[in-house]
Amino acid sequence: MTNGTQPRLVVLHGDDLPPGHERFAADPRLASVDYVTADHLAEALPGARALFVWDLFSAALVAAWPKADSLSWVHAATAGVDNLMFPGMVSSDVVVTNSRGVFDQPMAEYVLGLVLSFAKDFPTSHDLQRSKVWRHRETERVGGKHALVIGTGPIGRAIARQLAAAGMTVEGAGRTVRTSDPDFGTVVAACLDFDGSEGLSGALARADYVVVAAPLTDATRGLIGTRALNRMKPTARLINVSRGQLVVEEELLRALRAGRIAGAALDVFESEPLPESSPLWEAPGVIVSPHMSGDVVGWRNELVDLFADNLDRFLDGRALRNVVDKERGYVSGT
Repeated sequence: MTNGTQPRLVVLHGDDLPPGHERFAADPRLASVDYVTADHLAEALPGARALFVWDLFSAALVAAWPKADSLSWVHAATAGVDNLMFPGMVSSDVVVTNSRGVFDQPMAEYVLGLVLSFAKDFPTSHDLQRSKVWRHRETERVGGKHALVIGTGPIGRAIARQLAAAGMTVEGAGRTVRTSDPDFGTVVAACLDFDGSEGLSGALARADYVVVAAPLTDATRGLIGTRALNRMKPTARLINVSRGQLVVEEELLRALRAGRIAGAALDVFESEPLPESSPLWEAPGVIVSPHMSGDVVGWRNELVDLFADNLDRFLDGRALRNVVDKERGYVSGT
């Protein structure tokens, strides 16, 4: 460190420690490494310079924040950092970095798999097989269909490229409107407008598949509700791999039951794990998965490798990777 002192690292974890975590404690540039769960975070934070949030979606730092008297860097083992964007953090000088890059391609492949599941009716084939029923059906083409990807960051871009490779046309919805984007072609503003055919309202009406891949911010919370769903085609499907709070579940259920859209694939939910009592389990045309769209074999090791690289940069006084624009909740430069 440039000030000549050895910093202390705190690792916030849940049931499991990061794989290969022993290398952190072995680093002579660190004074110490403390591994704590959420209920002990406040005790460990005083004097700590760096925090690695391995407890993926924990909001424990909010309550423990008054004890963070020396903190200068927080790294999240997730792409989304909404759990860290509380007012005290946003207004502070603490640098936040995330795990951008680890999940992009796995999530893109997962979304393509969901599109294929809908188009080729794989859920019905599975159910008929279990019932030993032979029922011939016709399925839909994927090529030539139109997808709207809400969220034009790295994950949204990977999704757009994957869907385009399957023969779909793709447009995006994001912060900056443009007409010649290399991955989306056209990007509309990611906010609902009802003053014409332009913008998100018009893009929803054009889409056969609406993919939600935007970060959770004040601007995106509840974005997909009745107004948005009413703009979609009755044959369209919704896919959410971002955060559950971007979709208003009660309003989505009403749309599904009324046949206003044809289906939804949900990997994220307002409350997780999804309660057994949730009607989404049995709602018509719904595919449920347990927040796993980016989790492929080896993903935990990739997360730790990324953090270890950033830790080297932090200890050497070099620029960190994946710095988040805290005012917007986005990675800087995207």
